[in-house]
Amino acid sequence: MTRYVLGPDCGTLTVRTSKAGAAAKAGHNLRMEVTSWHATLDLGDQPALALTADPSSFRVVEGTGGVMPLGDEEKAAIAKTIDDEVLKGSAIEFNSSHIDVDPSGKHLDVEGELKLFDKRQPVTFALTLSDDGRVAGGATVKHSDFGVKPYSALFGTLKVADDVAVEVDATTRSQDDD
Repeated sequence: MTRYVLGPDCGTLTVRTSKAGAAAKAGHNLRMEVTSWHATLDLGDQPALALTADPSSFRVVEGTGGVMPLGDEEKAAIAKTIDDEVLKGSAIEFNSSHIDVDPSGKHLDVEGELKLFDKRQPVTFALTLSDDGRVAGGATVKHSDFGVKPYSALFGTLKVADDVAVEVDATTRSQDDD
């Protein structure tokens, strides 16, 4: 069996949000990185993927659009709001239930459950695995699937869109078991 171990020391787990609402021009599309996460991808007779992420480790890397650019203070305030008011310390976990590996071993269709806000919802996504151990792919998660009202401001005229993109891009050496 081959096991790939992934984390912030060898890659990025990125979360992208977009803006919605009547005042969307005032807001920012955000690119955030999760700075504390761990994943294992086991490729053997029964492929499996497990990921955990620390909800307090989101860091705003970039904010595009908006009336004014985001400064470091605003980025820190957004990360604090996400931790305090949106995620509220809720554990983030993904566990696969089925992985279909194509014959080349380079494309994986992953099905599983994402646990967020103490709710579990099915998520499917595709990953690519290159010869050098690079694992890349992503999924779209909807706030509403977890019963969460997207964050809003300005009396609800500016809000985070329901769809959130989650992407992983990591390179690691495999750990071969005999």
